[in-house]
Amino acid sequence: MQEVIIYTIGSVLLVSALSLIGILALLFKKNHLQAILLLLVAFSAGALLGGAFLHLIPESHMSPLYILAGILLFFILEKIVHWRHCHKVSCDDHPHHLATMNLVGDAIHNLIDGMVIAGSYMVSVPLGITTTIAVILHEIPQEIGDFGILLYSGMKPKKAIFFNFLSALCAIAGAVLALSIGSHIEHFTEVIIPITAGGFIYIASADLIPELHKEVRVKKALMQFVAIVLGIALMAALAQGHEHGHEEHSEKVIEFEESLS
Repeated sequence: MQEVIIYTIGSVLLVSALSLIGILALLFKKNHLQAILLLLVAFSAGALLGGAFLHLIPESHMSPLYILAGILLFFILEKIVHWRHCHKVSCDDHPHHLATMNLVGDAIHNLIDGMVIAGSYMVSVPLGITTTIAVILHEIPQEIGDFGILLYSGMKPKKAIFFNFLSALCAIAGAVLALSIGSHIEHFTEVIIPITAGGFIYIASADLIPELHKEVRVKKALMQFVAIVLGIALMAALAQGHEHGHEEHSEKVIEFEESLS
């Protein structure tokens, strides 16, 4: 359990630190940043889908209804906080451009991220690492977009960085909560994993991919497609490495048992 705690806290600290990446948005021109963000969005969409279908769902032994529950849960959460992903640095049509609503929605999202990461590590360290990578790849474009929204709402850069970081720290609270209650609730990880898979599928298909459809130029669309495939390929490579490591571990266990007989 100590190993799980160390990996979990380290991972959520890394994810929380990504909130500071919004500073980089100030170094790029708006049109250049938008082009980079769309490729990051495409890559993270692929990573989330790959993480869900190649890692989380195979690890899940519960009913597919939990996956559907995850999709519905994330839909409801977005409705409750009236918040959606907007990866434009200045998003004039954002339904809730006020800083308060963005920070509240982001805090809830980060709280769930922390619980998801902790729950994954409670299943296995490789699954926790894979889930953390998927979350990180999704967080990069999100945090840049969130930083832009705060600036658009009238916040000064230093204040925006500070409050965005405070919101990101909710991931630690989520991780601690999951670690605290997870060991006392029967089938906690068996439920949280398929719900997480549903959440990943929802974010990729309902939030990220629609953003990509706004780009209709053939060359840019092909680049986005390649980025999605690369995101899936990354998760496939991690899944293969996980399976290979598991096979080696099983072989060593068998050899050890044979040596004792």
